[in-house]
Amino acid sequence: MSTTISQVTDALAKKLSLSADAKQPDIEYHPDRVKWEARTARRLKEDPSLPKTALPEGFPAQLDSPLVWEGKDWKDEKEWVYELTGEDVKEVDDALKHFHTLDRPIGFVSPSTFPLPKLSSTLHRLSTDIHTGRGFSVLRGVPVDSYSREDNIIIYAGLSSHIGSLRGRQDVNGGVLAHIKDLSSKHDLGEIGAPAYTTDKQVFHTDAGDIISLFALAVAKEGGTSKISSSWQVYNYLAKNRPDLIKTLAEPWPCDNFGKGDYTVHPLLFSHDNKIIIQYARRLFTGFLGLPRSATTPPITEAQAEALDTIHFLAEKYALSLDFRKGDIQYINNLSIFHARDGFRDEGVNTRHLLRLWLRNEDLAWKIPADLEPKWKELYYSIKPDEERFALEPEIRIASKGGAKYY
Repeated sequence: MSTTISQVTDALAKKLSLSADAKQPDIEYHPDRVKWEARTARRLKEDPSLPKTALPEGFPAQLDSPLVWEGKDWKDEKEWVYELTGEDVKEVDDALKHFHTLDRPIGFVSPSTFPLPKLSSTLHRLSTDIHTGRGFSVLRGVPVDSYSREDNIIIYAGLSSHIGSLRGRQDVNGGVLAHIKDLSSKHDLGEIGAPAYTTDKQVFHTDAGDIISLFALAVAKEGGTSKISSSWQVYNYLAKNRPDLIKTLAEPWPCDNFGKGDYTVHPLLFSHDNKIIIQYARRLFTGFLGLPRSATTPPITEAQAEALDTIHFLAEKYALSLDFRKGDIQYINNLSIFHARDGFRDEGVNTRHLLRLWLRNEDLAWKIPADLEPKWKELYYSIKPDEERFALEPEIRIASKGGAKYY
């Protein structure tokens, strides 16, 4: 299980290099290829045996699965995009009307309260692909302009409930819906602790939970390309060429909690139930704008810094760019796929605005390592439907506010 600083043993402290003169490596939120290549060359020169390091016990030499892919493998978006038909849209509209007759809070949206007699089988197939196939799908054609903000949220929650019926809590206030939008014109940069609320690029990372879903209410004037990359493909490369970095990723890391008590310590990479799972966000080790890395959090090591950069640049190498259109809903297996986005420019009505849900399908869900179980319980099993909060207007999550006391 995740541990706090008070529980870190002497042996673990040694692994984290908690010496008095330990310093944070020269690494920032935005990866620098020149620095990465120099660090890699330096470390290999200092220890040429690194590529011969044995993989940690239980970690496979190679993964063989549809979840292993490169962006160049995909030629036709029809392979992963399902476009709603006129009949589908009518069914969605009927489900919305049915839910309104129930007069219940949005937290009660579910497959039974948002019934889709025919479309549900298609959504179940997409969910199966997300869990055991390629790991991602896009639902296209929600007529956003035909509905109010609240109805779009209900439709999003309703369709998504057929992909995964559990919605993860994204904030301490019970929020299960997040708005991904540039808010830098309304907030001082010191109040923003995550790139989701800027026009800045987001580097490759994972969120929390099983499935990450994004719904495009509007897209930018230019830029903002959504990118995904198979973490299993990245794993295969590392297992063959740099097994020492697999070992580094599977060891404990000091994760910044940005003021919420002590930092926590846990691995980023797990081998569990014949699957490889990675969970990490780069900003927890570098900080971002209004949430700089805490002085009380131990520095990461040079090996960890190289691992962070290597993950990013390999993910970039193998990435697939998705044509994210207004009315699209993107679903990604967060346990096997990294995601990122390019920087963008808004103009007038072309102002990028996404909604996000963290979903779980209990019938198809992967088994979760013990280290992640507390987080998963907090995400999916800590609040009741009537406690779920769906913000209608964009806001910075408490977890991402500069100077926040929560992570």
